[in-house]
Amino acid sequence: MERISELLDEHVGSIGIAGHVRPDGDCVGSCMGLYLYLRQEYPQLEVDVYLDHPKQEFAYIPSFDEIRMEADDSKVYDLFITCDVSSRDRIGLAENMFANAKKTFCLDHHISNQGFADINHVEGTVSSASEVLYTLLDPEKITQPVAVAIYTGIIHDTGVFQYSSTTPRTMEIAGKLMATGFDFNKIIDESFYQKSYLQNQVMGRVLTESILFLHGTCIAGIVRKKDMEFYHMDGKDLDGIVNQLRLTKGVEVAVFIYEHDPMRFKVSMRSNGCVDVSQVALFFGGGGHTRAAGCDMSGTAYDVLNNLAAQIEKQLVKG
Repeated sequence: MERISELLDEHVGSIGIAGHVRPDGDCVGSCMGLYLYLRQEYPQLEVDVYLDHPKQEFAYIPSFDEIRMEADDSKVYDLFITCDVSSRDRIGLAENMFANAKKTFCLDHHISNQGFADINHVEGTVSSASEVLYTLLDPEKITQPVAVAIYTGIIHDTGVFQYSSTTPRTMEIAGKLMATGFDFNKIIDESFYQKSYLQNQVMGRVLTESILFLHGTCIAGIVRKKDMEFYHMDGKDLDGIVNQLRLTKGVEVAVFIYEHDPMRFKVSMRSNGCVDVSQVALFFGGGGHTRAAGCDMSGTAYDVLNNLAAQIEKQLVKG
């Protein structure tokens, strides 16, 4: 597919858009970029965007207040589009609307995505779903509001252009988006780097209590449910911790886990190159990218780390 317009035939009057559970920057950016573009270029269409309580740090994105945070399962869309969703079970609140839609389209960049929609456009080597989206839009019609959303997604999934998925094409696209005139420095600071006092406290605690394993090649940080309750926080407050762990000298893989339900952990992994963490995540029912992946696992914190270590070690031994 060369352009998103190819999906919009005479039978499409309503479009639903959704991202994955616990939406991150790329999820929010790609969903809102597409939403703003369609509202701008096709005002005759009914377009709705669904995201599960995205962080307020992204409230600078135009029309952020139009995001629907509750599903309407009675609604049947002519076309339903998922952005940055690697598998159907990660659609979250919009899963039933996706199932009931007359036609479905998946726009993604996760290498683990096997294709779950009627039409799938998955580019596993591209930095972000937001970059994939850019290539499907008419670049001459990308206005500043659309550019703000797409730029947000790109910086979040490239670690502000630090990750290996960043290519010359990524930088070229970012430059074209910046040319629309928004304050890109402010977006980077406020949505990527800026942390609350509480977030800094928690990050400091995790780093202080982190564990080295597999002969110092891996590091793990843990936040248990009782800690989540003590600090009155949820998963959205823990962004950035796994990336900071990854920067530990001598470490090949960083693992961060937090307990969102009793003995149920959300796992985030980052690799410095020697280990394909997407394969580790896939083994446990998750997915992601070569250097950034995640999954959900059950057991005690040490059960989870021991099981992860067994899979990581297989790759370290081969390497």
